[in-house]
Amino acid sequence: MKRTVGLIVTALFLSAAALVAAKDYQVTGPVVDVKDDAIIVKKGTENWEIARDKDTKTTGEIKKGDKVMIKYKMTATSIDAPKAKTDAKAKTDDKMKSDIKTKTK
Repeated sequence: MKRTVGLIVTALFLSAAALVAAKDYQVTGPVVDVKDDAIIVKKGTENWEIARDKDTKTTGEIKKGDKVMIKYKMTATSIDAPKAKTDAKAKTDDKMKSDIKTKTK
């Protein structure tokens, strides 16, 4: 039981540390649109849509045209890595080498 509680506490600590480690960014510009789940801000010639939720801290009322500064973090939610082609090629090369050794004996 103590081991399970210890593992849970460790997991929570590590996940909290990972969230704190995410780098802070900011964007400043006029508000193009405000939605319940996002805010769109014009930066230069581009519109940046930044998600927001119930935990997003907001001071004052945000309206279109207001100049705002948004602080945000970027955190990956998933990563798809390509299959390793070198492993498949290495296995094929190894098989070819063993076939050559077998045929030459």
